[in-house]
Amino acid sequence: MLNLTSKRICVTGGGGFLGSFVVEALRRRGCREIFVPRKRDYDLTKPEAVARMFGDAKPEVVFHLAAVVGGIGANRTNPGRFFYENAIMGIELIEQARLHKVEKLVVAGTICAYPKFTPVPFREENLWNGYPEETNAPYGVAKKALLVQCQAYRDQYGMNAVFLLPVNLYGPRDNFDLESSHVIPALIRKFEDAKNNGSNSVKLWGDGTPTREFLFVEDAADGLIAAAERYDKGEPVNLGSGREISIADLSALIAHRCGYQGSILWDTSQPNGQPRRQLDTQRACDEFQWRARTSFEDGLDKTIEWYRSETLAPVTPCENLTVHGS
Repeated sequence: MLNLTSKRICVTGGGGFLGSFVVEALRRRGCREIFVPRKRDYDLTKPEAVARMFGDAKPEVVFHLAAVVGGIGANRTNPGRFFYENAIMGIELIEQARLHKVEKLVVAGTICAYPKFTPVPFREENLWNGYPEETNAPYGVAKKALLVQCQAYRDQYGMNAVFLLPVNLYGPRDNFDLESSHVIPALIRKFEDAKNNGSNSVKLWGDGTPTREFLFVEDAADGLIAAAERYDKGEPVNLGSGREISIADLSALIAHRCGYQGSILWDTSQPNGQPRRQLDTQRACDEFQWRARTSFEDGLDKTIEWYRSETLAPVTPCENLTVHGS
């Protein structure tokens, strides 16, 4: 087991949604030397900035969590950017980790890397059995390329790089911008806005039939750290909760917990995204004794409570809402 408390640790994306919880969890474990690069100081799409970051931080353990992400709408608008920036950040970071002889590298992938019609539950061995769902394929392929790099570097250089595949995350501090948010924060904001503004209907994309699985962000952070401490193999590992729910049922559940009593309308001219998503998480349990602990209802309540605490005034609703993105 790797003792992280004595290590110099770098967390890319450590100021973001998932990364901030990883940093907090590391600190609770007693880690004191944690370096969190900021984009204004280190643009990780620039090779020279990545090299400078490693020179400044001198990390022994790296969590690579920085990513350019968004829902279906953002992926459709920015496919080139999402491919390039996610690929180049990871490629340069993994290479610098090799050059600086990093002891352990943990790379966060994405469920979007799985083929569009993967059998449910998604098992890690199905990862290469087809092309990802079209609306987020550039992002998913860019992330999957980093798995190949991690495995190639393990084979050639003996680099201890591990690759994890988190399912859709949610929780406090998520992105609630309707132009770029994922499904749960988008729905929470949409229903809260409708309730506060007295709207009697909310329009959502698709037909509500796709299914998704969600993982509370604190559980995801614990999974990443558990892998850093106890997992040293090249095979990718899923991180998920094991609960599958349709977008229609999810919408009804969030509306209820937000106290919204109006109607839900479906815009079937808009895409559904991948038909189903649910992960098999047995490998994470077997390899580093990790399972999600937070119930979905408790996680939703914590997320809604945080959003309400951060909302100082009603906001203007946006009709073109992505409700089931990557």
